[in-house]
Amino acid sequence: MRIGLYPGTFDPITLGHIDIIRRAAMMVDRLVIGVAINRDKGPLFSLEERVAMIEAECAKLSEQTGSEIVAHPFENLLIDCANDVGAQIILRGLRAVADFEYEYQMVGMNRMLDDSVETAFLMADAKHQAIASKLVKEIARLDGDVSKFVTPAVNKALLDRLGKR
Repeated sequence: MRIGLYPGTFDPITLGHIDIIRRAAMMVDRLVIGVAINRDKGPLFSLEERVAMIEAECAKLSEQTGSEIVAHPFENLLIDCANDVGAQIILRGLRAVADFEYEYQMVGMNRMLDDSVETAFLMADAKHQAIASKLVKEIARLDGDVSKFVTPAVNKALLDRLGKR
């Protein structure tokens, strides 16, 4: 069974994430969405809320791709998470060259920790390249329309959380 790991904070999950998840799921039999706890980032949504959003958004994708897609919270090293879930490959989305520089360093470190786990990059679709969860939250906080960047359910959750309804 080919198992892939797509890690991130997903605070919140965006259309860019969903695009990468859909494409990654077509490459593996089981795609684990690693939801980073990362207390240092101070997420807007709790771990439980982020996992629930991912599960809701990925249910349809699992049917469409024929791959099992599951959310898996983690707080340890990414390479340890990959081993915990039996992933042979870590899948990462890239939006721009700046993303690549950071990811390149991560791949090197992960390979030194465990060279049996491969990393593959998926380029963000052109229409999703500018989408970043951090920017989506900021736009929503400042009363901007984020409906072009997230699903209707996530948009509602954002507006509810920020008291914009």
